[in-house]
Amino acid sequence: MQMGLGGNETDRLALLAIRAQIKQDPHNVTSSWNESTHFCLWQGVTCSRRHRQRVTKLDLQSQKLAGSLSPHIGNLSFLRELELQNNGFSNKIPPEIGHLRRLRVLSLYRNSFSGPIPYNLSYCSNLIFMNFGSNGLVGKIPSEFGSLSKLQRIVLQVNNLTGEIPPSLGNLSSLEVLAAFKNNLVGSIPTSLGQLKNLTFLSLGSNNLSGTIPPSIYNLSALYSFYVIENQIRGSLPSDLGNTLPDLQIFSIAANQIFGSLPPSLSNATNLREIQVQYNKLTGQVPDLRKLHNLRLFTIHYNRLGSGTDGDLSFLSDLTNGTELEHLHIEANNFGGTLPASISNLSTNLQMFWFHRNQIHGSIPTELGNLVNLESLLMWGNSLTGNIPTEIQKMSSLVELDISMNALSGSIPASFGNLTKLSSLFLQGNNLEGVIPSSLGNCKRLILLDLSNNKLSGAIPQQVIGLPSLSLLLNLSTNNFTGSLPMEVGKLKSLGELDVSNNMLSGELPGSLGSCESLEVLHLQDNFFKGSIPSSMIGLKGIEELDLSRNNLSGEIPKFLGGFVFLKKLDLSFNEFWGAVPTGGGAFKNASVISITGNTKLCGGIADLQLPKCKSQKGGSSRSLKLIIPLVLSGFALLVIVMVMSYFFLCSSRRKRKEIPLSTLANHFLQVSYATLLRATGEFSSANLIGAGSFGSVYKGILDDNDKHQLVAVKVFNLLRHGASKSFMAECEALRNIKHRNLVEIITACSSVDFHGNDFKALVYKYMDRGSLEEWLHPPTEIEEIREALNLEQRLDIAIDVACALDYLHNHCETPIVHCDLKPSNVLLDNEMTGHVSDFGLARFLSQEAGINVSNNHTSSIGIKGTVGYAAPEYGMGSEVSTNGDVYSFGILLLEMFAGKRPTDDMFNGDLNLHTFVKMAFPNRVMEIVDSTLFEGGTNERRVQKIEVCLNLILRIGIECSAESPTDRLKNISDAASELHSIRDVLLG
Repeated sequence: MQMGLGGNETDRLALLAIRAQIKQDPHNVTSSWNESTHFCLWQGVTCSRRHRQRVTKLDLQSQKLAGSLSPHIGNLSFLRELELQNNGFSNKIPPEIGHLRRLRVLSLYRNSFSGPIPYNLSYCSNLIFMNFGSNGLVGKIPSEFGSLSKLQRIVLQVNNLTGEIPPSLGNLSSLEVLAAFKNNLVGSIPTSLGQLKNLTFLSLGSNNLSGTIPPSIYNLSALYSFYVIENQIRGSLPSDLGNTLPDLQIFSIAANQIFGSLPPSLSNATNLREIQVQYNKLTGQVPDLRKLHNLRLFTIHYNRLGSGTDGDLSFLSDLTNGTELEHLHIEANNFGGTLPASISNLSTNLQMFWFHRNQIHGSIPTELGNLVNLESLLMWGNSLTGNIPTEIQKMSSLVELDISMNALSGSIPASFGNLTKLSSLFLQGNNLEGVIPSSLGNCKRLILLDLSNNKLSGAIPQQVIGLPSLSLLLNLSTNNFTGSLPMEVGKLKSLGELDVSNNMLSGELPGSLGSCESLEVLHLQDNFFKGSIPSSMIGLKGIEELDLSRNNLSGEIPKFLGGFVFLKKLDLSFNEFWGAVPTGGGAFKNASVISITGNTKLCGGIADLQLPKCKSQKGGSSRSLKLIIPLVLSGFALLVIVMVMSYFFLCSSRRKRKEIPLSTLANHFLQVSYATLLRATGEFSSANLIGAGSFGSVYKGILDDNDKHQLVAVKVFNLLRHGASKSFMAECEALRNIKHRNLVEIITACSSVDFHGNDFKALVYKYMDRGSLEEWLHPPTEIEEIREALNLEQRLDIAIDVACALDYLHNHCETPIVHCDLKPSNVLLDNEMTGHVSDFGLARFLSQEAGINVSNNHTSSIGIKGTVGYAAPEYGMGSEVSTNGDVYSFGILLLEMFAGKRPTDDMFNGDLNLHTFVKMAFPNRVMEIVDSTLFEGGTNERRVQKIEVCLNLILRIGIECSAESPTDRLKNISDAASELHSIRDVLLG
């Protein structure tokens, strides 16, 4: 048989060399490649009958082969088709393929090839099809490919290719498919691509392309798929797009910077199946879409479409002609008006209908229930009113339902229990009343339930809180629930977050809570729970946040809480805990993690908690207890009465939601609207979040004012946080009275309500380009920017800036001001690296009559004013605020800047703190403890001597300012500023 077939030794040896480089062959494809059979009969090999039995096709696709592709592939000189797709070939594509002048099909799709695409593949002048998709290729697209005049398809998608798209590809007159999405291509789309009159499929999405779409592209009348999603392309769409691209089926320009309106001619492209224009800057109304009968996907979300008035949603009636429609996304626009009843005629194939974050008002149409195959319905963040229609029960396929953040009233329909496929139900932020229907317990697939911020009452149904399917979130907070927390809570073994805070729940905490072994967040605060913390809660090994504050809990703090290794927040404040605070470890070794304020009978603990030492029990203690118990009981009764009265006062004030006037600030700064700040910050996008603090979050934004674009930082106050509103007013009052080059500059303010009627307060500052001093002293690992460390001169300049700011506040304001929260994160740096003191949320005005060291703020002085590590020690002992406290904070700040260590560093415990650490090294060993980055780059001996002198002088000021006793500190911050100026003269002189 072998002799009769004849053959070519070159091809046989090439195939054997290819087999030798294959390291894995689970299907034994190449087991037939041996001497007993002619190579033309080997599996995957096809030979021609002409030319002495030469190999013309090698097809090894989808065989899970792994290894390298041998350079001997170039010896198969009669090869026309090479199909190796869906394997595990790795390493570089051998350039020897360029020797295959007869090659017509080259398919290397879905392998692990790396390195560049060989440019000499352009020598294969007969190529019709090339597919390099889904590999790890790098480098540029070879411009030489422009010479492949017969090429019809080139697929480059899902690689790591860089550089620009070669304009020479416009010479490929036979090209029908160009697919290069998901690479790292840059530059603009070449105008020359408009010459490809046969092009039907153009896919350039998920790159870094910029510029505008060349007008010539819109003249490619054969185009049926145009896909440039996720780039940085700008410009507007031509009004006649639907006329010039009549065969268009897929139109996807999502996630770019396209502005203007949707083309009115779009409906003329009657074959359109997918329209994806989301995440752009489109404005105006949605055009007539009645002719688009084949539309399957219509996504226009996150634009600026609509005018916020009636008639914006008329296009929904047009879409009732699209009998194939499956996905409809119109959320996050400016659509106003009411939902038309015609939505009942939308396609029965509709699976997803999202229209959240608009300005839609009125009631939810009962006709919505006709969309029986809907799986996801999101309508949150509108202004919908009225009751939730019971007709929603007809949507038996619903998996996700979100009606939150509206103004809905009435009760939760009991018929929701018929939605047995439901996995997520969001109803929070409405005005819903009544009880939770126990029928929700029928939703056995529910993994997330949020009913918070309503007016729901009654007991929590056992059937709901015992749903074992709940694994992500159960949030019932900020309602009026009464009764106890049911024992059935123990069935939530897979739940990650449970929040029943801010209700009227009472009784003891159920021991079954310890069975919720997957809990990471447990919020039980602001209720009337009593008794001790159950010992069974030792089972919450994965807990990260535990908040039991503002209850009537008592007893000793369990030591097992110190064994929770993941615990980041433990709040036990404002209860009746007594006895020694554990010191074993975990949360109890870090004062920034634990909050125990308002428990007056606690003692011991780590030094940072500043609690009195525990007294040892003597023999007469039982007699003392007999005297104390009646007092405790009577005090407890009084406390309950006070708490009940306070609770009803808070409930009443919460429901009234009266606006607090901004009289203190309005005379000095123009107020800005909520809508303006929403737009400026990209709807408070997480991408623009630049910081978060105790009372709110700070966002980067662009404020448009008379056609001027100003970069700003917007501080949004979390008014649900206790004390946030007071902090806002304090900051307003402080900023109204001050102006200095080293204080952060306020631009405007907002005291209003959001689109859902919730109180909203924010301050707008000039944006500081270089971030905070904290980020420069201790760069977080997630910051991608590689920063040079601050040098000695820069640190000294910033220290002088901060001292000058405090000198102004203490000594040169009409009424002296104490900052109360000086720390590196509250020192912001502009483009010139000039320091600006920020965050006046804890600031206090001082009485002029009593002198600058007495506060006229009559709020309680119990507890630390400021941040642990930076707050003056006397504040923890109940002393009033004073300028001495700011001097202490400045001293700690100065030591941190030059020693390079936070005052909360793990090395500081017991009697060792940052102050004593530096003081022990002063003056002879200063060079051993200062930040080593101050000397990076080297310097000469004379310079080192001068630096050592200056560092001694600087640290001496820091030591004097941060003395434990106020009487031992530097008396006036102006003295520190003056001395630092002199030190700078020495350093620069």
